[in-house]
Amino acid sequence: MNNKKIVVLGGGTGLSTLLRGLKNFPLDITAVVSVSDDGKSTGRLRKEFNIPAVGDVRRVLISLAEIEPLVEKVLDYRFTTNSELNGHTVGNLLLTAITNITGNMSDGIEAVGSVLNLKGRVLPLTEDNVILMGKMSDGRIIEGEHNITEAESKIEDIFYKEKPIICEKVIEKIKEADLIIFSMGSLYTSIMPNLISEDIINAIDESKAKLMYTCNMMTQPGETDNYTISDHLKVLNKHLGNKKIEVVLVNNGEIQRSIINKYASLEQKDQVILDMEQRKELKDMNVEVIENNYVIVEDELIRHNAIKLSTDIFTYLIK
Repeated sequence: MNNKKIVVLGGGTGLSTLLRGLKNFPLDITAVVSVSDDGKSTGRLRKEFNIPAVGDVRRVLISLAEIEPLVEKVLDYRFTTNSELNGHTVGNLLLTAITNITGNMSDGIEAVGSVLNLKGRVLPLTEDNVILMGKMSDGRIIEGEHNITEAESKIEDIFYKEKPIICEKVIEKIKEADLIIFSMGSLYTSIMPNLISEDIINAIDESKAKLMYTCNMMTQPGETDNYTISDHLKVLNKHLGNKKIEVVLVNNGEIQRSIINKYASLEQKDQVILDMEQRKELKDMNVEVIENNYVIVEDELIRHNAIKLSTDIFTYLIK
């Protein structure tokens, strides 16, 4: 029997966390990475070499790779120096070099992937050096992802400065998928950049795939302040076409009060709660809820249990 085909869309640490779990299951995985990040090392490389963002691609490649821990540390190694290398990671420089050598990021990723022995396929959303724009609640239009996230105002909507050309392979894989997953992560700046394209929406509508969302456990200042689970879904559904989210994975585990208080005081983040009111609202939205205790706390940072999350996704696929 052929493995089920899944396409996971996202960016940032949420996407790479989910993929670390999914690669342990017999699945045909395609990760589509939003490439609009323009901060730190990635932003400098984009500006100098006119390429899509490489930082999230690096994280995703590492998450799907079967490599020695030392190699992973090397790829994630960030230089601390007084030279121009300061702040750059080895993996970002490698992806920039191979993109220039091959002529495009897709071929560069494929070349690096063959060396890393990937347990899936990694595709950039676009080869274009896209610029993300944010419409803010105070009326401002802000250019650049890192400026949007740093703005002290709530995001109302996201769009591109110029319409990007979506990679043909991305469209092809979406149309072939059995399941399309929107990963946890920054709702407006990691997940939504994959959905503000008519080509993507049309491909989703043409696919036979079910649509799944792995919901964040915490809100994010400026993006999802006071958001419930259903609020996250409403934003996604607003930008989707005829097909809407049909299943959501939600944490029902308790998080230590001391950790919650720390997030609230230092990062202005609150827990996204699954309660009776939310269960009723999700039922009214015809959304199937898969709930479990996904909480892992590492160095006082809240993370999803990738294996438990992926087990529930795999179980849903084969039932």
